[in-house]
Amino acid sequence: MMVAAAALALAVSGGAQTPPDPTELAAYRGLHAAAARGDAAEIERLARAGARLNETDAKGRTALHVAAFQARPDAVRALLALGIDSAALDYERYDAVTIASVANAVSTLEALLAGGASAKLTTSRYDGTALIAAAHLGHDAVVRRLIEAGAPLDHVNNLHWTAAIEAVVLGDGGARHQACLRALVDAGADLTLADRDGRTPLQLARARGFAAMVKLLEAAPRR
Repeated sequence: MMVAAAALALAVSGGAQTPPDPTELAAYRGLHAAAARGDAAEIERLARAGARLNETDAKGRTALHVAAFQARPDAVRALLALGIDSAALDYERYDAVTIASVANAVSTLEALLAGGASAKLTTSRYDGTALIAAAHLGHDAVVRRLIEAGAPLDHVNNLHWTAAIEAVVLGDGGARHQACLRALVDAGADLTLADRDGRTPLQLARARGFAAMVKLLEAAPRR
């Protein structure tokens, strides 16, 4: 099971997303180009001139997706203020919040959440969430911010994994994944939820030899 999990980690990680490549970035015009550059003034000018805010590129990316991929918080703020759809999904079913979370782009994430984007959406081919993705990758600051924004703690994706499970089974047991798990425990995540094999986060941590995580989970309050 652990070998399969290690292989799956590559597929479930940020590599499953497709940011604009250099050819696409060079070909962008209008809002997409301004978003890629982080040019808030140009975004506002184009919107006043009648640019369609929610227009997408060939891969379903709006200018907001592009701004998230390029970590352009000023562009994010401008686009959200103009009313762009913050819940739009690209062709791989990622929203801007999940894109920023996977990239560990905290300033971009803050701009999205402050502008009204939701941390609660179900995204990706795995029917996951931004919180699950961030916990998997060990992005502890992002995990804490998403929890503050009301991300669902106990969402179960189509692999039958929660954020707590992914922090263990797809993590490395190190300090950042421990911090992710601690944030989830402190927030009241349900640690009785199990994977398809009936293993809880504690059982998985024991199986992987993650002593610090085992200690944390054994000391967690029983809710």
